[in-house]
Amino acid sequence: MNRTSQFLIISVLLGWATAASAAPGALEAVEKQPINLTAIAMFLVFVVATLGITYWAASKTKSMEDFYTAGGGITGFQNGLALAGDYMSAAALLGLTSMIFFNGYDGMIYAISFFVAWPLLLFLFAERIRNLGRVTIADIAAYRLDQNRIRTLMAFGSLTVVCFYLVVQMVGAGQLIQLLFGLPYNYAVIVVGLLMAIYVTFGGMVATTWVQIIKAVLLLFGGTFLATLALAQFGFSLNTLFEQVVATHQSGSAVLLPSKLVSDPVAMISLSIGLVFGTAGLPHILMRFFTVPDAKQARKSVFVATGFIGFFFLVVAVLGMAAIVIVGKNPAFFEAGQLGGKLIGGGNMPVMHLAKALGGDLMLGFLSAIAFATILAVVAGLTMAGTSAISHDLYVMVVKKRHADVASERRVSRIASVCIGVVAVALGILFKEQNIAFLVALTFGVAASVNFPILALSMYWKGLTTRGALIGGAAGLVSSVSLVILSPAVWVKILGNTDAVFPFDYPAIISMNLAFLFAWLGSITDRSYRAKRERDDFENQFVRAQTGLGASGAVSH
Repeated sequence: MNRTSQFLIISVLLGWATAASAAPGALEAVEKQPINLTAIAMFLVFVVATLGITYWAASKTKSMEDFYTAGGGITGFQNGLALAGDYMSAAALLGLTSMIFFNGYDGMIYAISFFVAWPLLLFLFAERIRNLGRVTIADIAAYRLDQNRIRTLMAFGSLTVVCFYLVVQMVGAGQLIQLLFGLPYNYAVIVVGLLMAIYVTFGGMVATTWVQIIKAVLLLFGGTFLATLALAQFGFSLNTLFEQVVATHQSGSAVLLPSKLVSDPVAMISLSIGLVFGTAGLPHILMRFFTVPDAKQARKSVFVATGFIGFFFLVVAVLGMAAIVIVGKNPAFFEAGQLGGKLIGGGNMPVMHLAKALGGDLMLGFLSAIAFATILAVVAGLTMAGTSAISHDLYVMVVKKRHADVASERRVSRIASVCIGVVAVALGILFKEQNIAFLVALTFGVAASVNFPILALSMYWKGLTTRGALIGGAAGLVSSVSLVILSPAVWVKILGNTDAVFPFDYPAIISMNLAFLFAWLGSITDRSYRAKRERDDFENQFVRAQTGLGASGAVSH
């Protein structure tokens, strides 16, 4: 069966799944949820468009380099948009506006912490990662360390981050579709899983990149348009907006100050460490540096992404503040019409209600479709990262010792993408009723405690050895997972214990430092011949990291 036939068959299955989820019987199972036909129509337009892109991308994906990295032929500006698309998740659009709506200033702290990570990536990582890596982030650490052990550690670290992040996105997708489209949760999760498997299996990184670019443009346009409509209500005056925010919010002028939520400086530092350094350890973000032809384009892509992401968070701040006034004073958006009570649709809906208030069903439908497209794009990027870790790091480099043929590697990559899709759907349904907030902390905590320390030390410290990297990575992984389990988010709220063993929800302040400490201890006590050779190889690695000599370039497109 050729690629076109496979694509058409799965597309038909997708159409069946989409139709099934829109069937009257299925809709009846969701009680009291209105059917937003505008949103569904826009969602279907996006799905058809992205499937068309995937079909085109499949014809361009001829080699494994094309599949993993789009042949290194993406320009810096295109990759910058794709990076922004990868990072501007539905959680940022819905969650941050919600946090600003309820807590004011606190939401800005999250937005700033998310944003600060990008200058770090620009100045410390972008050029070196592009010059040292080729397919996955494990290539960087494995340049002078033991291939099998380091690749296995980095692959499991990446897969852990991917799986936890996928659960967050899948549960968010299911709940969003259930609330906004009136469709059953399980069907929504299945559709998302099927779509992301198609994007990655057939289109590889080319399709994933263009889906991200389209989504980023839609999100920036939609958010900017809505923010413009909101500011028009206040005569385009931020002073007027903030005066009315203070007059409307139940906290009064305190809404512009830090609340009790962030009153503990240690908790805030730990949260900020996790967000900033966790971003620099997210595999689906770092993999994007391999899609550009050289280090110059890598720097340009981060510069472009930083600009778009910074602008997006400013838009989010305006939307959150405007929602306080426009949504907060309209009883139509509260259950039983009680101002200050429970929001219809839940606590993540302020921006959606703002869209409804300013643009009616058309704007609500448009923003709903964008939010869903956002989730689809992010899960496709995560699946691409997980697939690469399995097929390239574990299968080709560890199991086959670089001797796998292209056909078998391609087959393993497709099986891996389908398996990750199935796992994501299963976990999404399993965690349907759970509070998954702790998974966000765990995702960034693991990325900051496993991937970031190993990458940073391998590129900047001559003394790192394989033994130190393994001990440090294991310490970061075990401590970050353990501390999240012992935190109030899991130990008290989920497991029902009275007091948390670890007082903070975010573990990075402990786990990341433990990873660095044990990596250092493991390395300085390593007197083996292999450790000496690894230290000596640092000079060659340094030259390549600085100059790009020997680095892979664009091979197609």
